[in-house]
Amino acid sequence: MNEDEKKVIEQIVINTVKKLISEKDNPNRVVLGISNKHIHLSKEDIETLFGKGHELTNIKDLKQPGQYAAKEMVKVIGPKGSFDKVRILGPARPESQIELSLTDARTIGIKAPVCESGKLEGTPGITLEGPCGTVTLTHGVIIALRHIHMPPSVAEQLGIKDKDWVTVETCGIRKTIFCNVLARVSDKFDYEMHLDTDEANAAGLNNNDYLKIIPNR
Repeated sequence: MNEDEKKVIEQIVINTVKKLISEKDNPNRVVLGISNKHIHLSKEDIETLFGKGHELTNIKDLKQPGQYAAKEMVKVIGPKGSFDKVRILGPARPESQIELSLTDARTIGIKAPVCESGKLEGTPGITLEGPCGTVTLTHGVIIALRHIHMPPSVAEQLGIKDKDWVTVETCGIRKTIFCNVLARVSDKFDYEMHLDTDEANAAGLNNNDYLKIIPNR
């Protein structure tokens, strides 16, 4: 590729980004949040790992209301390897859940299914090691299904219902079409799409990029 061709491509990318920024308030433009591997813990498991009565420490609010990144981290141990210092997200949940990318799961020898958050039946288990104890889960490891958190006001404008499937389009040199994106509609949600690191890297995406929703008819 010569310099003139590079300049043409760069200008196309710049113009596309400007167009997306100018249209970011349109209901079919959704901001992206990229999910690195992380853990949701039950109150019982928090106390086993960090001590009785321990409460998670909020160090950063996330875009979804009431959700936050906690100061606390644990070691995640699989059959073929482990990850140190995996972040916990709060608040506590009824049941513990570990979200990995496909690459993460393969690295530590876990065959985790791609599924919706909270749908843990039949999922593999894993061991978590904290400063005060160890928890061996019988299930709870997933690769999170790509999804969009959507308030009812936006869903109504787009003609989308909770649990509908939509298609999402990116832009740029590595333009990608994501099919089978689950719409999760609730008045408890802020408008945001979630991809894991594998999916985002493959499409050359960054946090806070704007993507285009194409409802499936």
